[in-house]
Amino acid sequence: EVQLLASGGGLVQFGGSLRLSCAASGFNFDARPIGWFRQVPGKEREGVSCISSRGHIRYHEDSVKGRFTISRDNAKNTAYLQMSRLRPEDTAVYYCSPTYGCSASGVGPPFRPSWGQGTLVTVSS
Repeated sequence: EVQLLASGGGLVQFGGSLRLSCAASGFNFDARPIGWFRQVPGKEREGVSCISSRGHIRYHEDSVKGRFTISRDNAKNTAYLQMSRLRPEDTAVYYCSPTYGCSASGVGPPFRPSWGQGTLVTVSS
């Protein structure tokens, strides 16, 4: 069973920083790309960033490029999303998931999605 625990969210002021963590189990972590997704109430979940299985490929969606950095530690079965220069429009519940791919074109569809509760990021203006 795929299990994912996203943590590290919270309330931060405009321009602040947060580091999200994603602890994973139930699949071969080092064999799968990992994606970070976010969802705002009333909108579809969107892929924000992804990283290939060995970390050689990283993708960030245009609105977060230069502000967010995805990374992973395969020895710890954990992925991270370092977020800086946060904006109110970054406010969302953030989720992580293994994906079917990660490329310069974007985040692949989730692999055996098991979203869990996600972690809420709130950016005040």
